[in-house]
Amino acid sequence: MLKQFFLSEKIILSAIVLNAGLLFLMSFPEWKYNINLQLIDNLFILFFIVEMLMKLSTWGTQKYFSDNWNRFDFFLVMVSVPALMALVLPMPDVSILLLFRILRLIRLAKFMWFIPNMKHILVGLGRAFKASVFVLMVLAFLNILLSVVSCQLFGSWAADFKDPINSSYTIFQLFTIEGWHEVSDRVVSGLSNSTAIGFTRLYFVIVVLFGGVFGLSLANAIFVDEMTIDNNRELEEKIDVLQEKIDQLQQLMEQRG
Repeated sequence: MLKQFFLSEKIILSAIVLNAGLLFLMSFPEWKYNINLQLIDNLFILFFIVEMLMKLSTWGTQKYFSDNWNRFDFFLVMVSVPALMALVLPMPDVSILLLFRILRLIRLAKFMWFIPNMKHILVGLGRAFKASVFVLMVLAFLNILLSVVSCQLFGSWAADFKDPINSSYTIFQLFTIEGWHEVSDRVVSGLSNSTAIGFTRLYFVIVVLFGGVFGLSLANAIFVDEMTIDNNRELEEKIDVLQEKIDQLQQLMEQRG
C-alpha cells in the first residue's frame, strides 16, 4: 500500500504542484522566514527522499539508475538534503543557507516528468544545440572581437565600452537588438565632429546587422530546424509508404492490363 502511494504518478505530480505553490508563497518577504511554511517545505523534502528510496527498493539500483529521469531525480534529492542538514548542524555562514534555499527551487524541475513527449523534446534540444554550436562559437568570437575594437574606439569617453567586460556585454545587447539605438546615442553624445558621429552610427548599424539580424537569425533558424526535424522525418516516412502503395497499385494495374 505504501509503495503504491509513493509510486503513483498522480500523487507525485500533486506533491510537486503543492510544493511549487508553497515555494511561490515563501518567496514573499513576509512569508520567507515563516516557521510553519519552512516546516512544510522540509516535509516535502522528506516526501521526495522517501519516494526515491521506495523506487530504489522496488526496482533495484541497476534498473533505477538506468533511467535518465531517475538519475536526474536522484540529483534533485541530493541537492535538497543539505536543507535538512541545516536544521540539525550548525551553519554559521548565512550565504550557505541562502544557497540551500535556492537549490530547493530545482525540485520543481520534477514537473518536467509529466510533460507529454518530454523525452523527444530533450532529444531535439540536444540535437539543436549540437547543430548550433558552430554558429554560437562564431558569434562568441565576433562578440569578443567587436568588444575589443569598440573598447579601443569609444572607451575613452563612453562608459558602455570603458573596459572589455562592459564592452562585451554592450555588444551582446546590440546583438539582441534591444535598445541598440540608445547605446549609439550615448556614444555620439560625447562627439562633436559630424564625420565622427556619422562613422559611429554606421559602425553600430553594421554591428547590429551582422550580429543581430544575420547572426542570431541564422542560429535561431538552425535551432528551430533541428527541433522540428522529427516531424519532417515522420512526414517523409508517410510519403515513402504512400509512394510504395502507389507503385504497388500501378504494378497491379499493369499486370491486369
